[in-house]
Amino acid sequence: MKKTHRIDTIPPYLFAQIDKKKAEAQAKGIDIINLGIGDPDTPTPDFVIEAMAKAIRDPRTHDYPPYEGIPEFRKAVAEWYQDRFNVSLDPQSEVLSLIGSKEGIAHAFLTFLDPGDIAILPDPGYPAYKVNTLIAGGVPYVVPVNEENNYEIDFDKIDPAILPKANVLFINYPGNPTGAVASDEFFERTIHFGKKHNILICMDNAYSEVYFDGKPPRSILEFKGAKDIAIEFHTLSKTFNMTGWRLGMAVGNAEAIQALGKIKTNMDSGVFKAIQWAGVEAFKHYKPFIAAQNDLYQVRRDILMKGLREQGWTTPNPKATFYVWAKVPKGYASEQFTMDMLDRAGILVVPGNGYGQYGEGYFRMSITTPNHRLEEAVKRLKEHNIRFDV
Repeated sequence: MKKTHRIDTIPPYLFAQIDKKKAEAQAKGIDIINLGIGDPDTPTPDFVIEAMAKAIRDPRTHDYPPYEGIPEFRKAVAEWYQDRFNVSLDPQSEVLSLIGSKEGIAHAFLTFLDPGDIAILPDPGYPAYKVNTLIAGGVPYVVPVNEENNYEIDFDKIDPAILPKANVLFINYPGNPTGAVASDEFFERTIHFGKKHNILICMDNAYSEVYFDGKPPRSILEFKGAKDIAIEFHTLSKTFNMTGWRLGMAVGNAEAIQALGKIKTNMDSGVFKAIQWAGVEAFKHYKPFIAAQNDLYQVRRDILMKGLREQGWTTPNPKATFYVWAKVPKGYASEQFTMDMLDRAGILVVPGNGYGQYGEGYFRMSITTPNHRLEEAVKRLKEHNIRFDV
C-alpha cells in the first residue's frame, strides 16, 4: 500500500501520546492526577443541554444544515461579537460556522496555502498549526515567542527573504500553551505587518473567555484596519464546556471567510442544526456563566501557583487560559522532567517541546481538574521533593 509523502511529514499527535503514557501508568496501578490536556471537567451548562434536547426532537433539524451555518447561529455570533468586543459583523458574509475551531484552522491552510507557500507560525504554539501547514503542502516558518518579549512575535526578526512566499500568519492570544495575553500595541503592529506584506492574519482566539482578575482579553478585530487583512477563529468548546460538541466559528474579512467556506463546502457538510441551536442559546447566557466559570478557575490557578511558589518556582500568574507554563528545573529536558513527575508523583503534565523547539525547557499544567486534586498534586510535589530550585 502506497501512502502519500505528507503522511511521513506528520509527527504523532501530542495528546494521543499523552493518553498512551497515562494508560501505561494507570495499568501499573498509579493514581494519576491529570494536568495534561485542557478539557473542562465541569459539565456543559443546563441551558445549553435543554436547548439541544428541544432542538433534537424537532425533525426540521434532522436534514443537511446550510454549509455556512444556520442564519440564527450566524446572527447570534454577530450579536455576541458586538456585545463582547464591540465588533460589527455581517452575519451573511463575515461569519461562518465551524465543526469546532480546529476544523476551521485545518481548512484555512488548505484555503490560503499553495504547495511551497510559507505560513509564519509562533513557537511554542498549538501543534495543529505546523501539522496542517505540512498537510497543505506549505512550509512552516517558526518564529520564537518567549518570556523576554511577552510571548509576542518580533516582526523585525523575521527573515525578509521569506516574505514574498508568506501567505498566512497565525497568532494565538490568549496563548496555548503559554497563557500569554497580547498588548494593544502588538495587535496594531500585527495589522500593519499583514497589510504591508499582503499576508493574511489568522487569529486563534479560542481562550478569550477564560481570564483572571476581571481583565477580558481582546479580539484583533477590535483594532482599526483588522477586517482588511484578518480573520479570527473562535469556539464554544472552552467558553461553554462544549469540547465534545464541536461548534465554532470563523469571522472577519469577508473575502477570506467566503474562500474558507468554499473549501469547507467541498470537504464537509456543516454542523448538525440542533447543535447550532444550542449555540444560539449559549450566547444568550454567556455573561453569568463565564463569570462563574472564571471564579472557579481563578481559585484553581491560585491553588496551583501557591504550591509551585512554595516549591521554588517564580512563574508569574497566567492572565488567561487554564494553563500554567513553567520552566523545568536545571539539569532536566522537558520530556525527562515530565516523565520523572509522572513516575515519582503520579502527576501528568505536558512537555514544552511538544509545542515546538522553543518550548524546550518548559512544561504545561492544566487547571481543568477539581480543587481537591490540585491540592493533592501540590501535596505530592512536596512529598517527593519536586522543586525548581534544587
